[in-house]
Amino acid sequence: MVVTAASVQDTNGGKTVIDALAAGHRRLIRVWIDSGYKTQFIGHAAKAGITADVVAKEPGQKGFIVYPRRWVVERTLGWIMMHRRLARDYETVPASSEAMIYLASIDNLTRRITNETTPTWRGTY
Repeated sequence: MVVTAASVQDTNGGKTVIDALAAGHRRLIRVWIDSGYKTQFIGHAAKAGITADVVAKEPGQKGFIVYPRRWVVERTLGWIMMHRRLARDYETVPASSEAMIYLASIDNLTRRITNETTPTWRGTY
């Protein structure tokens, strides 16, 4: 995971992620990306030995449609947003945001391992 400022374009931030992945995960050969990434990113990934497949919307699509692999990302973001500190931009240092995402992910994983339910604000008064 790499946390960047909002002013960093997806393509440039993605290159940083690919570099980290290529260095730490030699067996990784494929990633799925959305259409916001440019061909520079796909070329950069190819140089690192990683195939980047674009999961794009269908032309003329209206409304929500589940796409392969894209739903995994949306679901994961929804899970970590259940942690109050990640629901708003409270952090000023990217390393703090990264640490909070790790903590939220650890919390979600331990709840699954122990079969505990995730607390929710819906239906609680």
